[in-house]
Amino acid sequence: MFIGGEWTEPDRGHHEVVNPATEQVVGLAPEASAEQVRAAASAARDAFATWSRTAPEERARVLSRAASIMRRDAAEHTELARAETGATTATARGMQVAVAVARFERYAKGALEPVESGLPPQINEAGPMGRAGVMGALAVRRPVGVVTCITSYNNPWANPAGKVAPALAMGNTVVVKPAPQDPLSVYAMAAALEEAGVPPGVVNVVSGTDVSVGEAAVASPDVDMVSFTGSTAVGERIGEVCGRHMKRQLMELGGKGAAIVLDDADLDAAVAGIGTTFSFYSGQICTAPTRVIAQRGVYERLLEKLAVYAGYLKVGDPAEQGTVVGPVISAAHRDRIEAYVEDGRKEGARVVVGGERPAFSKGFYVAPTLLADCTPGMRVVREEIFGPVVVVVPFDADSPEEAEETAITLADDSDYGLIDYVWSGDVARAFRVARRLRAGGVGVNTIGRNMEAPFGGFKKSGVGRDVGSYALHAYSELQSLVWPG
Repeated sequence: MFIGGEWTEPDRGHHEVVNPATEQVVGLAPEASAEQVRAAASAARDAFATWSRTAPEERARVLSRAASIMRRDAAEHTELARAETGATTATARGMQVAVAVARFERYAKGALEPVESGLPPQINEAGPMGRAGVMGALAVRRPVGVVTCITSYNNPWANPAGKVAPALAMGNTVVVKPAPQDPLSVYAMAAALEEAGVPPGVVNVVSGTDVSVGEAAVASPDVDMVSFTGSTAVGERIGEVCGRHMKRQLMELGGKGAAIVLDDADLDAAVAGIGTTFSFYSGQICTAPTRVIAQRGVYERLLEKLAVYAGYLKVGDPAEQGTVVGPVISAAHRDRIEAYVEDGRKEGARVVVGGERPAFSKGFYVAPTLLADCTPGMRVVREEIFGPVVVVVPFDADSPEEAEETAITLADDSDYGLIDYVWSGDVARAFRVARRLRAGGVGVNTIGRNMEAPFGGFKKSGVGRDVGSYALHAYSELQSLVWPG
């Protein structure tokens, strides 16, 4: 592990990290004790006083050097990410390692963004608080302190980079607790930061499969903030601890993205967007448009096009050229996805494509699966499956106005509200619908993202916003400075 600037042997030995495609051991990951996690938090606390006062230019140089080192070793990092996660080579290279590099570069610039905002002067009348006068004021962003970053298994490069880089840019110190399924990439990131000259204690990485590791990383009295990406259930438990101790939170939790397809939509564009659920990370992504709400006039054609799309996708070894759909992260997760599909069958959903385990002797593969004739109350419609499964709910409407109202009602009938999508040939109509959806983000005729736009969820999809300058705000506290003019 990496604690206080030293590579440290774990108290509890190691656990095997398994390649989801081959079921072979990729490497051994450290098993920290709770005492070692608390030691990491203590090291971060000790380092905070100096790092928080380091010149922004120096913080920027460290982050920029780290990005350069990660880019230099990108081929090696890509192989490791592919082996740990089962992502295809293209995804590991372009969406994991390359995005991590880009985020460190972005927050090297972010370290130089102004932290002070002047406020309009206020004229105060004489009174019990003093003489009449003009009061000036500044709103200043200050670092929160020690941030525990608990990262997700679906992207062990981009996800921790999106936490660590802006936190460091703002002058915080961090304790990173990576997902137990693929922590080795995060240790490689720590090695890059060490080579880049990050001072001892500013970045600490501890790992383990036991819940006590995460609990200690959250509950340590040296920790001021928790940034978590993962399931809503775990996020709720973390939130309880943070609430008791008034720790700041940034939570990016589950999603069940509604994809509204109105009868005037470009179906090819909608299918290209929705179809990414089958392929991108094998559906293991919270922003995926997994819950399609299709107007009856386009319903059957949409199903037909989605089935054709899924049929073109090559499922197999992510290391092989041409593979689009690799395995999911573990055998347990594969079994969970298959159980959801079977539940859908029992509840009356029609399996259009998929639904059967691909015939591979090794690996945790799930076939791209399309479930039709779904209804709003089905578990497959209401709960996050986190796999290559798309569910389609048809709806009827007698007028364009009724179609919009019905689609919005169905989309918002969810505990989640991370990212929704709207497809319509009438852009004004699509924006009208988008503005009424209870979601942190809405894609209008696209699944694309603007990486300066705030990212986060409504309802049980999270608390707070990050990405772009919003991440710098998330990892800072506001302080007011007031003086007589």
